[in-house]
Amino acid sequence: MNSKPKKIGFFERFLTLWVSLCILLGILLGNFFPKLFINLSHLNIGSVNIPVAILVWLMIYPMMVQIDFSSIRNISKNLKGLWITLTINWLVKPFTMALFAYIFFYFLYQTWITPEEAEQYLAGAILLGAAPCTAMVFVWSYLTDGDANYTLVQVSVNDLILLVAFIPIIAFLFDFFGIAVSDSVGLPYKTLFSSILIFVVFPLVTGYISNRLLIKIKGATWFKSIFLKRLKPLSIIALLSTLVFIFAFQGNTIIAQPLTIILIAIPLTIQTYFIFFLTWGLGKYFNLKHSVCAPSAMIGASNFFELAVAIAIALFGLNSGASLATVVGILIEVPIMLSLVRVANKWKY
Repeated sequence: MNSKPKKIGFFERFLTLWVSLCILLGILLGNFFPKLFINLSHLNIGSVNIPVAILVWLMIYPMMVQIDFSSIRNISKNLKGLWITLTINWLVKPFTMALFAYIFFYFLYQTWITPEEAEQYLAGAILLGAAPCTAMVFVWSYLTDGDANYTLVQVSVNDLILLVAFIPIIAFLFDFFGIAVSDSVGLPYKTLFSSILIFVVFPLVTGYISNRLLIKIKGATWFKSIFLKRLKPLSIIALLSTLVFIFAFQGNTIIAQPLTIILIAIPLTIQTYFIFFLTWGLGKYFNLKHSVCAPSAMIGASNFFELAVAIAIALFGLNSGASLATVVGILIEVPIMLSLVRVANKWKY
């Protein structure tokens, strides 16, 4: 049990306000300078946007650079946490997301949306639910004093499973709910691999190299007391900048369909809180320490929205309902996850 709770600085304490302002700024920029952001949105490697990928790297790097890779061999001490994470992410989360979305889109929303729209929104929700968070979970783990080495291991294992299980789960759920995908467009393995390479492997390698070189040249004391302290604001600044870019890209869509945004957001929000509290409860039941329980709950609750958006666009098109649903996932992700960061810190044990 930790003797002192994490002290939240002024900037972090009002992070929700900065997030809201950046979302608003992004929407305004997207509407006032549409050509600029249309051009930026086309700077892609495969279906991965290069400016967003750079900002995501800047979000993750401060977490990656402080990881003691030699201690990963002790992961056997946290096997219970890893098993809980894997069970929730692959045997529960994709199916509860599909269930919540199906109930809302096909039954509760019959008055407001057509069956065709319901199918598209369900497809987007399934794409979100089948991809557990990889990049952003490092930020949430950092904000909740999660174990950096454990976070890396759980993300690495999930990424390996993602390569094998993501497409079969998507194919099964699409088939089960009768969601049509054009015969000329297959599920894009290339997008899946490039997303994992850009959002996980590259920051991991650069973080490891930086860690080894800086400690060798400047020493461990300088690295921990000076370099990491100066680096700390980078993740939050990159997060806020990413939001400006994403909402500049999608601002017109959000303004044009405010009611639809709200309707889609409701089941996605319910799913997020459901998965977090389910994982947190299991962690407490199996006596996980807070530094393991927190990132375990965060990785399940949040989504690999970069991948979900990329694949929705590849399968259904930029202006499709499926793509819109994944964008709504981005819209609600950060505010909800920040609220869960507060819960995790408040319930620290």
